[in-house]
Amino acid sequence: MQQSWNSDRRLTAIGRADLSVPARQALADRQLAPGRSVLDYGCGRGGDVRALERLECRVSGWDPYFRPETPPAPSDVVLLTYVLNVIEDPSERRRTLERAWDLTSTVLIVSARLTWEKSKVRGKEFGDGLLTSRQTFQHLFGASELRSYVEDVTGARIVSASPGIVYAFKDEEARLSYLARRIVPDAEWLSSEDTASAITALVDYVERRGRPPRIEEVPRSTAELLAHLKPNELKRLVRDSSDADKVTESAKRTTLSTLLYLAVELFNGRGPFTSLPLSVQLDVRSFFTSYKEACRRSDRLLLKLRDDGYVRGAMNASSIGKLTPTALYVHRRAVDRMPTILRLYEHCASIAAGRPQEWTLAKLKHQGRAVSWLDYPDFDKDPHPRILSSYQVDLQSLETSHLSYAASANRPLLHRKHEFLTQDDPDAIRYRRLTNSEVKAGLYKHPHLIGTESGWEAELIRCGRELRGHRLVRRAAS
Repeated sequence: MQQSWNSDRRLTAIGRADLSVPARQALADRQLAPGRSVLDYGCGRGGDVRALERLECRVSGWDPYFRPETPPAPSDVVLLTYVLNVIEDPSERRRTLERAWDLTSTVLIVSARLTWEKSKVRGKEFGDGLLTSRQTFQHLFGASELRSYVEDVTGARIVSASPGIVYAFKDEEARLSYLARRIVPDAEWLSSEDTASAITALVDYVERRGRPPRIEEVPRSTAELLAHLKPNELKRLVRDSSDADKVTESAKRTTLSTLLYLAVELFNGRGPFTSLPLSVQLDVRSFFTSYKEACRRSDRLLLKLRDDGYVRGAMNASSIGKLTPTALYVHRRAVDRMPTILRLYEHCASIAAGRPQEWTLAKLKHQGRAVSWLDYPDFDKDPHPRILSSYQVDLQSLETSHLSYAASANRPLLHRKHEFLTQDDPDAIRYRRLTNSEVKAGLYKHPHLIGTESGWEAELIRCGRELRGHRLVRRAAS
């Protein structure tokens, strides 16, 4: 195995003190969970292995140049981090992916450099990639190409975790649990120290989920504190202590989230009822007459996603986000408050092509089906934040595109920030106050001029105004 790797590939291995982006994503997604064994296949200099060891993960690493002495062992999770890029022989590239897939029992995490990084890679064409001046090879993948390639080689259902990072699940239960956490997050339990606080935690769960938990869902410490109470007595205490309106609203919210989950699951391949995570099974039993009925309703929801008129109607009827003639723009803090059909729209795009790790606004087009995630890193600090990057996926072709504005001298910027948020967002009042001041000062008189940094600055000068934080003041005399 060692001889099949070109020795010059070692030059692509970088030393790092922190976790790589794919490893951080996997940790955030709970794929590198306690109790799971992890193999970093093609670990290079072993930076991720050392970092994961510090986090007390059961991790081993193998690399044909840096760690050839120990044969790679089968593991629950296998990381294949930026390995496929550097293999110039397509047949060997495929065999490497097949080998990594053979070694995993739960999930294979594959990451690769993407085509939008081409400006960072200097070299001449060689095979299906580039040969650099250091005699290293780089095959840059398109985001949809990576997903399709891993799907073709493994035969598994692939979920895009983030641009350039995909999960291939060998364990169907693990895949469904991952999707459930993305769409219907696990309820966090309040800590319990005595019977009274345990009852409070139970009431809080019921008010937020809309149904009582089954014993398997209750933290062990909380269950032990409630064990001396009879079931009927516990039900009475919860009924008498909980807010009925909160329970009703949460039941509606959980019902819609369950429909969303089942629709996304159909988009990605739906399994039988018994394959669903326990919490989703209980939601189905609590809020639907049957699994068949829940699936039928979710199927109708997915069909409505194809209807431009229905989607546009949902955007018009929603009080969430800023609606323009071409798209709806919603801040990430407000995305989960959108109508269910629009949440489904955004979730399908994220599972098809990966939601970026850094983003501020989601842009949902009216016609056709395309979602963009826009990054405004200073949204909360800058009264008119500048865009840093945009990542778009076309849901009809699954093609993706990426634009970086980092080197632009005249970047687009945002106005009326409160419109991207929910009305009850704690910052909305302050942002609305600034907008009203700017309107009163005449700064929006020529809207076609103010969309970029230079145009906006020119209008500020014309109106004799300047910004101090989120306050508009008269410009000091020069």
